[in-house]
Amino acid sequence: MRFAEKVVWITGASSGIGEALAYEFAREGARLILSSRRENELERVRLNCVHPERHMTQVLDMAQTETFVGIVAERVAQFRRIDVLVNNAGVSQRALAADTTLDVERALMEVDYFGPVALTKAVLPSMRARRAGWIVVVSSVMGYVGTPGRSTYAAAKHALHGYFDSLRAEVWREGIGVTLACPGYVKTAVSDNALGPRGEKHGRTDGKTMNGITPEKCAGAIVRGVTRGREEIYIGREAYAIYLKRFCPSLFSRLVRRLKFSVSGKDR
Repeated sequence: MRFAEKVVWITGASSGIGEALAYEFAREGARLILSSRRENELERVRLNCVHPERHMTQVLDMAQTETFVGIVAERVAQFRRIDVLVNNAGVSQRALAADTTLDVERALMEVDYFGPVALTKAVLPSMRARRAGWIVVVSSVMGYVGTPGRSTYAAAKHALHGYFDSLRAEVWREGIGVTLACPGYVKTAVSDNALGPRGEKHGRTDGKTMNGITPEKCAGAIVRGVTRGREEIYIGREAYAIYLKRFCPSLFSRLVRRLKFSVSGKDR
């Protein structure tokens, strides 16, 4: 798929991977709908895109799924179609499983799993009517593995894989594709914004995140993968963990037990 004149909707577009995806798709000639909760930051991203007049912003809270059907109907009426939906918005976690309150568990699942599912279900009827469309899900290496301090985040990403693998098998005959992108560490504010055991922000950037690949490199890999019709895209050196878990699960388990997680933020 090429993206000239395609309508691409990106969630979590106000920073990080989503912002980099906006610039990448705009350079490819797409018309963008940029979504997040932060209107001012969305407008900044829009103005920094190639041909900003071709793009629009749409404030969207991934936890308020009841608003999605009405918002999607308005955008489909405006653009006549959504060619590509990029489910990128999400929140990470920095908390031990035993310490995390159930309310925080539910909040993480609401944003990271139910939000993308609900938005996809709202967009899907228009894609099915046209018998064309592509759904991109920015998952994580955590969609395949689990490590200390990320239990609910990993659970949400695992759930996305189960759901969207099944959806892909259901809609391919209707001309709709699904791509799951699985980055490792990317140098964004993801750890700074991550939720602690009681819902507080982590408030700092972990060393591994600081040393991750750039959002631009990640976005480029995602766009190239979608262009080639890839079902899954593994990004970054941490992708080796996916293969290690698959082919040497006992070795992976021994290695992951050595990982340390500290509530003081000194992950290593």
